Amino acid sequence: MGRTSRKKRSTLANRAIIASAALILGGGGLAAVNVYASAGEGSSSGPARGRTWQPVRQASTIDCPEVVNEIPEVPDPARAEVDRELAAMDTQITDAYREFADRRDRMARDPQLAQNAVLDPLKARRTASIDRIATAIGRSARRPEGLGSLAPCSLRADDEAEGRGPSEDPSEDPSGGPSGDPGQDDGGDGQDQGQDAGGEDQGQDQDGQDQDGQEQVGNGPEDSDFVDIQSVQPNVDKPARLRGASRGTFTTECGRNQNGKFNPDNVIAAPGVGNGAHHMHDYVGNQATDAFSGDDDLAAGDTTCRNQGDRSTYYWPVLRLQNGEAENDADADGGGKDQNIGEIQTPSQVTLKFVGNPTGKVTAMPRFLRIITGDAKALTNGDANANASWSCTGFEDRQLEDKYPICPEGSQVVRSFAFQSCWDGRNTDSANHRTHVAFAQDDGRCPNGFRAIPQLVQRIVYDVPPGPGFAVDSFPEQLHKPVTDHGDFINVFDAKLMRRVVSCINDGRKCR
Repeated sequence: MGRTSRKKRSTLANRAIIASAALILGGGGLAAVNVYASAGEGSSSGPARGRTWQPVRQASTIDCPEVVNEIPEVPDPARAEVDRELAAMDTQITDAYREFADRRDRMARDPQLAQNAVLDPLKARRTASIDRIATAIGRSARRPEGLGSLAPCSLRADDEAEGRGPSEDPSEDPSGGPSGDPGQDDGGDGQDQGQDAGGEDQGQDQDGQDQDGQEQVGNGPEDSDFVDIQSVQPNVDKPARLRGASRGTFTTECGRNQNGKFNPDNVIAAPGVGNGAHHMHDYVGNQATDAFSGDDDLAAGDTTCRNQGDRSTYYWPVLRLQNGEAENDADADGGGKDQNIGEIQTPSQVTLKFVGNPTGKVTAMPRFLRIITGDAKALTNGDANANASWSCTGFEDRQLEDKYPICPEGSQVVRSFAFQSCWDGRNTDSANHRTHVAFAQDDGRCPNGFRAIPQLVQRIVYDVPPGPGFAVDSFPEQLHKPVTDHGDFINVFDAKLMRRVVSCINDGRKCR
């Protein structure tokens, strides 16, 4: 697998906007279709040179209810089967999105085709998986009722207001506003104003290439997903630390994934399922981590961490430079097969720091505790579990949740993850991989029934060319939106080192 850390002034090429008619789908809502393509050109002296900024039509994707958030506690005997079915449902959405993207022009002309060819078959597959989930739970506990209502999916419009063309009236937004409710298209003739008479986008020539002759590939991000960090006001607030606060830190040094450990698995959310993430992950720390790693495998695994007592697993979606250069995984699962394109960027810096609680002492976290922070499906799920944080070096008092930063010359892109810091005192995981841990409340205290543990704070820095032209990997239907960024952690500290971590933090020391 290739890895790069780009110093050259590669710029993002003209992005082709493939717009199509609004789709009125029975039960599926109205969605304006826009598959966003990116390709690269040669280097230039500045990020804006050679770039054409065009009005962006609203994007469309497949929106499915998140079943894992609605199922009750899963009995241990059923957990493996339930996890496999949940992962299968992710694959079903990926396949349906690919079918939709491959036939978008025909579906724009024939809305019923989208219903018949994409949404109805997807509903049938989801119904079967949901039934198997309910049956698996029902063998050991009460069978859950009502999950079948989560089977139907819809096509929905992107909620970004910036996507409207200059002649559009926001009151006639085809998405129906932030909720994405059905509305009426103002086109009248069923065709998007961004199309020419031949049904092709004006930014394309006859053979499906952009104006620079580059082949069009990819499904995001959009220009509206980026913002100049210098236009953002400082917005970082931290709770005041009380007299008994745990003020120390422990930093573990585990490298930047220089050895190139990647895979599209997710051993937390989809154990035992290859390509369970449908996007590629960077790994530092434990080198035995893949979809099939059990606790014993992790305990025996090699680690990139300097302190060999830390065999923890740290992983996150890779960041790619979308300059038209094909990465080694262009034909692989998690890469090009899942519409994740471009050169994977090796971070210029990775900091893994454990910090304390502003109101009191922390206790040791249990070995093999699993924590997912952020939501890989935040575009369609909403931001209830989102925890993305983007900024630039020199501007880290300004954090972005749903935009990528455009950093000034000499500044680098920063991704930060502040993980949940409260534990329920009993479980190392939970059915939805979330409820066994929690974030501290606004005043810094843990919710009732939870105890403070060392909080993992990750800071990942990239030296990429200024301006738009990069994105994190995502599930295909999540369109590489910045809000979908997320991080994963499995604690494999040995007991002696964990005691030292807690002691350093509670005593107010800075340790490594």
